[in-house]
Amino acid sequence: MAEKIQIGIVGYGNLGRGVAAAVERTPDMELTAVFTRRNPAELSGPDGVAVRHVSEADAYRDRIDVMILCGGSATDLPEQGPRFARLFNTVDSFDTHAKIPEYFEQVDAAAKAAGRVAVISTGWDPGLFSLNRLIMEAVLPDGKEYTFWGKGVSQGHSDAIRRLEGVKNAVQYTIPVEEAIERIRAGETPELSTREKHIRECFVVPHEGADLARIERDIVTMPHYFADYHTIVHFIDEEELRAKHSAMPHGGFVIRSGVTGRGTRQIVEFSLKLGSNPEFTASVLTAYARAAHRLHKEGATGAKTVFDIAPSYLSLRSPEELRKELL
Repeated sequence: MAEKIQIGIVGYGNLGRGVAAAVERTPDMELTAVFTRRNPAELSGPDGVAVRHVSEADAYRDRIDVMILCGGSATDLPEQGPRFARLFNTVDSFDTHAKIPEYFEQVDAAAKAAGRVAVISTGWDPGLFSLNRLIMEAVLPDGKEYTFWGKGVSQGHSDAIRRLEGVKNAVQYTIPVEEAIERIRAGETPELSTREKHIRECFVVPHEGADLARIERDIVTMPHYFADYHTIVHFIDEEELRAKHSAMPHGGFVIRSGVTGRGTRQIVEFSLKLGSNPEFTASVLTAYARAAHRLHKEGATGAKTVFDIAPSYLSLRSPEELRKELL
């Protein structure tokens, strides 16, 4: 086998640990270092892997092929994406949909100036769901597309709550409205508002003495995250959060209902049922790290999304194997 792709991780929370586990299962990759804003001496990283403060990352520019950024989209990635794209090929899971165009431009400029490749906004949504939306729309142009998430824990939305003043910990569940899904599967093409498709349910552990009314107000009015949804907020203690909300399942559906020929109804659906949202997202990031490395070796530069990368770049298999065994 060719020399292994050297991987770095920035941020070692649930997603970062998922990436470490994914790299361990990936024969053409090797984890070189983990970078953290915490005190590295207090962080138990993977066996045999260097754990460094994030300020030391510059010293690894010639030792890491792809840096996988595992911070949150609310505050981490807007700063880290452009910064690390100036030093490394990168992959991230920036998922604030409304801000992706702006984020792309910033990372693209940084990556092009450095001669690097930066794969942004990958995972499963944005990511795999995005690809399916594009393909379904191209195949069934006369139709309507619907995306439903959950029931499951949203890492980005949970992180956004945890960053609010007075919040000690939090978990947020996205719950699809079953009635809406069944209408579409039955062949209807209703106009559905954001609020008619999903419920967001939040379980929040406040700091002692925190203003609960203000926290709830900050959550339900948060733009891009909760303001457009029916949002339910529960205040609980840390013990209940650990006991009842420590698992991180997720999933969802992309459904397109379209018409072909002289009015034939066609329904296409792509779905995921995930036992661990961060572990699956990490596995997608790791596959796209392979693509970023290959593109860089070919001389590509700048920011890329899942729309720009051929599926073969994700695979361990050669083009000949893919044509023979999967096509």
